[in-house]
Amino acid sequence: MNYQDIEKLASLKESNNLEFKESTGQLDRSMETLCAFLNCEGGTILYGVKDNGKIAGVRSDEEQYMIEAAARLYCRPEVSYSTQTYQVEGRSVLLVQIDESDRKPVYAKDEAGKYLAYLRIKDENILATPVHLCIWQQSESPQGELMEYTEREQLLLDLLEQNDRLSLNRYCRLARL
Repeated sequence: MNYQDIEKLASLKESNNLEFKESTGQLDRSMETLCAFLNCEGGTILYGVKDNGKIAGVRSDEEQYMIEAAARLYCRPEVSYSTQTYQVEGRSVLLVQIDESDRKPVYAKDEAGKYLAYLRIKDENILATPVHLCIWQQSESPQGELMEYTEREQLLLDLLEQNDRLSLNRYCRLARL
């Protein structure tokens, strides 16, 4: 990869596997993204790039140290990633490459000190649901996990199977909510 590849990445929009961070100023948010990428298909974080794709630059050595420290302090289990610094438009851009983890779920510590798991959906980090956690925890078990749906959940699944489109209002009427 070279500086032209970084410019191309910066010209794209944030997505399932691409995130821009102007700096490490909000490390808790960075760790959410890191964990979300680990829990999904992996991804790339570009530090020193604004949300609009403009190159802002960072102090790469300081930023790299902050990310390493935050990953040790705020992620569980221990995470692995790679970093590389590039000069783009006379400024440093730190690329953090994250591969999908084989040890899911990966958790990030929130501001209250609670460990939470995240998913990456489009350009957002979404809190993992209990269903996600159950699937991840049972994925290594050869027996799997039997999940039973409530009557309303089963009705929703049946209606979705029968209809191409289902509005919330129609579901609420049919489920008598």
